[in-house]
Amino acid sequence: MSSPQSGATYESAGVNLEASQRVKERIKEVAKKTYGPNVLGGVGGFGAMYKVDGYQNPVLVSSTDPVGTKLMVAVMANNFDQIGVDLVNACINDLIVIGADPLFFLDYVATSSMDPDVVETVVVGIANACHDVGCALIGGETSEMPGVFSGNNFDLSGFVVGAVESEQMLRPMENIKVGDSLIGVPSNGLHTNGYSLVRHVFGLADKPERLSEYLPELGETLGEALLRPHPSYYKMLKPVFPISKGIAHITGGGLYENMPRMLPPGLAGRFDASLWESPGVFDIIQREGGIDIEEMYRVYNMGLGMVVVCDPEETTTILANVEGSVLVGDVIKEMESGRVLIENK
Repeated sequence: MSSPQSGATYESAGVNLEASQRVKERIKEVAKKTYGPNVLGGVGGFGAMYKVDGYQNPVLVSSTDPVGTKLMVAVMANNFDQIGVDLVNACINDLIVIGADPLFFLDYVATSSMDPDVVETVVVGIANACHDVGCALIGGETSEMPGVFSGNNFDLSGFVVGAVESEQMLRPMENIKVGDSLIGVPSNGLHTNGYSLVRHVFGLADKPERLSEYLPELGETLGEALLRPHPSYYKMLKPVFPISKGIAHITGGGLYENMPRMLPPGLAGRFDASLWESPGVFDIIQREGGIDIEEMYRVYNMGLGMVVVCDPEETTTILANVEGSVLVGDVIKEMESGRVLIENK
């Protein structure tokens, strides 16, 4: 007859193995809905397997991203419905700047204490976003790390792998030239960037109830505006990959940091900010924090989620095929002031 256990256990150290196992079983069922015939081994094994076919000379493209401190806003609002969508689309939008198709996705959830309902809600959002673009949620990891995270805070990261035919891969450093057109694709808000500044501006650490504050000029609460999910631009831009010279995903650092990542040496992007609309939430952030407009453009996308570069003669075709797109500028020679010029801010 065995005696009752009296020594230390993993659970007494803050790790609930049973809760973790329940989460993994629930995730398996959610992930299976994203599988196609190319998935040879998915969630549950030590390594996931995916058969790459349909390409003659494929180049694999990978990207990884967290949700960042937007996750803290979701915790404050106790709203995790879309944070998984944020994660997937932030990663996938980095793939498509090469002209790649997303193949499979893995996630990593690290918590202080496992809440199966919260984790499942997040993973359902991940699976839905993957399914929307034909990407398999092939694997991932959940871990409890008491002492690393406090309270209800946790971390969320994603990893995506895509593929593109070598001959069809976008090569902006080789092809962009002076006089090319810059076409902007609208953002729907902050996406997943600049949330540390937002939390500071609105004092959310001390007043999380402000997330429930209704903002008449937006027609929604502050929380709804801040938690609007990062959209995927894959389906929208895929039809124009063949006539695009380069694509920039406008994430943290705005136009100033992200445009030079695809511009050949000696070239710059010239933008006319009067040509596109910036979501109203940026006006509220700027006013509430007394933030200089230059700082706003250095932190946020300010209304442009993606920028496509093309030959001037292809401009009309892209504008006709990419909903909401606008001609926002052109490529010029690099200036002494930098590689991005934004006029009429």
